[in-house]
Order: sequence, then structure tokens, then C-alpha cells
Amino acid sequence: MSGAALLQMLLGLTLVIGILFFGAYFLRKLNGGRSFGNTGPLRIVGGLMISTRERIVLVEVGDAWIVIGIVPGQIKTLHTLPKGELPASQSGEKPFGQWLKQMTERKNENK
Repeated sequence: MSGAALLQMLLGLTLVIGILFFGAYFLRKLNGGRSFGNTGPLRIVGGLMISTRERIVLVEVGDAWIVIGIVPGQIKTLHTLPKGELPASQSGEKPFGQWLKQMTERKNENK
């Protein structure tokens, strides 16, 4: 393969990659900067890993928050509550984890 053919191939490859990046940038601008996966009515507010295969997720649907437990092969609603604000974290914990800890402590006190 000659040097001119190699240079032509590299320039062509660079042009194709540039067109792909420009197309992705243009589509993002058309979409208002939002990612393509978050166009529906659901929004994940936060999550907490319980173990490597179990987690708890806080999902916003309209004016409600749904606490969902996720394990392999099963998704279960744990609690439903009105939409609100998560408390600010003081201890370095993620806000959702701190909120969940407060809610479980409050539930245990009421028993």
C-alpha cells in the first residue's frame, strides 16, 4: 500500500468519524440537550445499593414518588408518597440514602 493511499484512507476515516460526532451533537441540540432515554413520564430521583444484586430506587411519576425494591427477577413497590424535596446531606451520605435511613428509623419507632 502506497503512502498516498494510506493518507487518503486516514483522511476518509477522520471525515467519517467527524460526521458522526457532528450528527450526535446536532441531534442533542435538536432534542434540547436532554438524553434520548429520559423522554417519558418517569424520572429516577435517587438510588441506594443494598448489595451487589439488590437496590432501592426512588422514582418520580407525576406528583408522586415511588420507592421500588429491585432484586434479580423481581421489582416490587415498597412505598408511595407525595413528591417532595430530599433533605441536604450533612454526613457525606447521598441524600436518598440518608432519607431512607430516617424513614426506616421513624417507621421502627412507631411500632
